[in-house]
Amino acid sequence: MAQNFAGNRRQSPRATNALIYAGALLLALALVSSAASAQVLGYAAASQGSFPSDNMMRAPARPALSDEGADEGEGSSAVVPERLRRAVIAFNTREAPGTVIIDTGNTALYYVLGQGRAIRYGVGVGREGFTWSGVQTISRKAEWPDWHPPAEMIARQPYLPRFMAGGAGNPLGARAMYLGSSVYRIHGTNDPSTIGKFVSSGCIRLTNEDVADLFSRVDVGTRVVVLPKNSPRLEARGQEARGAIPVRPAAAQARPVMTTSSSGRQAMNLSMSSLY
Repeated sequence: MAQNFAGNRRQSPRATNALIYAGALLLALALVSSAASAQVLGYAAASQGSFPSDNMMRAPARPALSDEGADEGEGSSAVVPERLRRAVIAFNTREAPGTVIIDTGNTALYYVLGQGRAIRYGVGVGREGFTWSGVQTISRKAEWPDWHPPAEMIARQPYLPRFMAGGAGNPLGARAMYLGSSVYRIHGTNDPSTIGKFVSSGCIRLTNEDVADLFSRVDVGTRVVVLPKNSPRLEARGQEARGAIPVRPAAAQARPVMTTSSSGRQAMNLSMSSLY
């Protein structure tokens, strides 16, 4: 009996190993069967690589504000005359702070700060026969606005598109501020070389950087005074050389993503500087 007991003790490790092996085999078969069933039923877990990365989930970037037409790496300041570059200047006026004054004859726009100061911006204005004067208020603001040429413009130039989506190649540029119920706007441009010139059909244009800065400072309802072309110069000559202070851009605000135009539209609009 003692010999039988010792023999059973020697055989027990073998039995244990056999049971472990059999259990592992059954578990592996069960896992394979489960994966196959999941594929058949259509709920197999997707691999991590099948999900979009963070970059893919981000909204498309907006067009950059830098203006086309300037030398590479220099920006619009390379083509805007020094006397028309954005700066804080001494400026005496009876208009209330926050008012926009456009000196048509001298192609300058002033945003009144009060206490004898204003921010000066260079602008492009209406060509011969298309200048105007008066008082308006900003009735609407838009970022990367779509362009709908007014009926009067289409009547003069019937080849114009009836609609152009907002974007870097759109003639209205990065921002637009609509003046009352008129056809006129203060807007950006993709051709900064036109700043300081009489080139438009009556709208007031700024570089994209400048129009974005002005856009951030004004509100709907802002008073806009447009002076006649033959008005006296508002800014003392040589003042910019004596005391002008460059302006830091206003604090950026969150803006909605806007549709960009195709390269074909951009190419077409580069030759449309005098139309709007």
